[in-house]
Amino acid sequence: MSDPGKHISIGMSDSDGKHVSLSKSRRKLFLLLFTSFLLIAAVIGIVAGVNSKKNNSDENIIKSPSTHAVVKSACSTTFYPDLCYSTIANAPQLSSKAISTPKDVITLSLNITKTAVEKNYFSVKRLSKRKGLTNREKTALHDCLETIDDTLDEIKKAEDDLNEYPSYKKSLARHADDLKTLMSAAMTNQETCLDGFSYDKADKKIREALIEGQLHVEKMFSNALAMIKNMTDTDIAKEITLNKGRNLREKAEGGIEWPEWLSAGDRRLLQSSTVTPDVVVAADGSGNYKTVSEAVAAAPSSSSKRYVIRIKAGVYRENVDVDKKKTNLMFVGDGRTTTIITASRNVVDGSTTFNSATVAVVGERFLARDITFQNTAGPSKHQAVALRVGADLSAFYHCDMIAYQDTLYVHSNRQYYINCYIAGTVDFIFGNAAAVLQDCDIHARRPNAGQKNMLTAQGRTDKNQNTGIVIQKCRIDATSDLKPVKASFPTFLGRPWKLYSRTVVMQSTIGDLIDPAGWHIWDGDFALSTLEYREYANSGAGAGTSKRVTWGGYKVITSATEAQQYTPANFIAGGSWLSSTTFPYSLGL
Repeated sequence: MSDPGKHISIGMSDSDGKHVSLSKSRRKLFLLLFTSFLLIAAVIGIVAGVNSKKNNSDENIIKSPSTHAVVKSACSTTFYPDLCYSTIANAPQLSSKAISTPKDVITLSLNITKTAVEKNYFSVKRLSKRKGLTNREKTALHDCLETIDDTLDEIKKAEDDLNEYPSYKKSLARHADDLKTLMSAAMTNQETCLDGFSYDKADKKIREALIEGQLHVEKMFSNALAMIKNMTDTDIAKEITLNKGRNLREKAEGGIEWPEWLSAGDRRLLQSSTVTPDVVVAADGSGNYKTVSEAVAAAPSSSSKRYVIRIKAGVYRENVDVDKKKTNLMFVGDGRTTTIITASRNVVDGSTTFNSATVAVVGERFLARDITFQNTAGPSKHQAVALRVGADLSAFYHCDMIAYQDTLYVHSNRQYYINCYIAGTVDFIFGNAAAVLQDCDIHARRPNAGQKNMLTAQGRTDKNQNTGIVIQKCRIDATSDLKPVKASFPTFLGRPWKLYSRTVVMQSTIGDLIDPAGWHIWDGDFALSTLEYREYANSGAGAGTSKRVTWGGYKVITSATEAQQYTPANFIAGGSWLSSTTFPYSLGL
């Protein structure tokens, strides 16, 4: 370091290399100019650095031009392209992954999403340890852990499916439907977690601690869904061209096509007119178990073979949970009026809607017939679910679902209901599954004073989701307690729970209880232009459409070709799995 008391000379060299001395005044001027130069250079450097970072986070962060082009192209099809590109571009995995196709981009995107889901899981775990939580907050956090766990499974299945795509084992159309179903269900799970904290102000504090992470993940799934749809639509269009326009769904629509997972032994079993039970449940002790829950707990996990639980006539007062490990279960009752599973959990008494279900089914390929699922909480207890279904490829035949508000929760995945009876008041068929109700009796009950009846409240949040509620060849009417006073309780076909709510009522008999407007708002003009509400070829006193709502999202279908997209064959890929249920079904119009 220099001695502060000594003069320091400043010099420079001329063009000949000779030393040139500077006078004191000139030295001061030079020092001032030199300092200014350094300051300007520093500012320019900072600005350049900021611009460089900005560019790196956008166009230039992916150094390989070919990779950059593939990622940019894939992300351009999404609703959140900036999020799509930045998460992939900044992913540590990018350096070790070869990205040359849209499938590669989707796979990497799902891998990144999995990390984000795991982060949310630990956030929920931490929140669960807070002191002073209410019982409902604890329940809602448990719901979140369950749905996050299901989401991780859905990511794993999607990754496995993508690894096989395209495959001779599945048609492109079936492959596309499977992938879109997984992404749609994963998105629904994020919404379900947040919905559990929407009952009062105290709940919402926990919701705010979770919302950023949950919505971030939901947007990432939305991006993956959009990229999957674009990729599969493109590939299907190419295959149609190669096959000179041959209808790729011809085999599915034509009749039986046994699912690839079904063994020859199961096929013989399911083709027979009777099904031999593996165990019997009887409340009087005459069977293997006294409760349905005991029989479910003892059933094999991850079974590829149908496991039949016969439930003898009786009233079973219990909450039953068929979790995701219990696959291929079948409940067979002695009759819908004699075999009844009933309980009364509800939101007013501290449950969440999700957890209030008397029977909750998540395990894939679940079947039930000749059983009543009931919640007796009553109209004053608000949300109180009789049956919640998140089981993919599940079907119900000759079953009753009876409650008041939120009777049947068609939560997620592909579902089919044939010759069932569903009764309730407010939003009594709701959720975000791809669900077809065929040849069912759908009856509105007498609600509390001042309430309106809503048959449906469908929860699609993204227009690429392959979800919706289809009511086909059903009978819509009032229960005996509502009929004498139906003029006092307006009843509507549905209202939009979420932004892209989709409900279709076709080829059904609609009673005079339905208000001439047909459909009702949720909140002001929310979703009225983005929803998808359709009516086709209905009959009955309440089927007239001349006074229906004039919303941008509502339409009366007049073309059979257009209506075909909502049939079981096309809407839930029914041709590839409904035959395995042994239940009657119709694939078309």
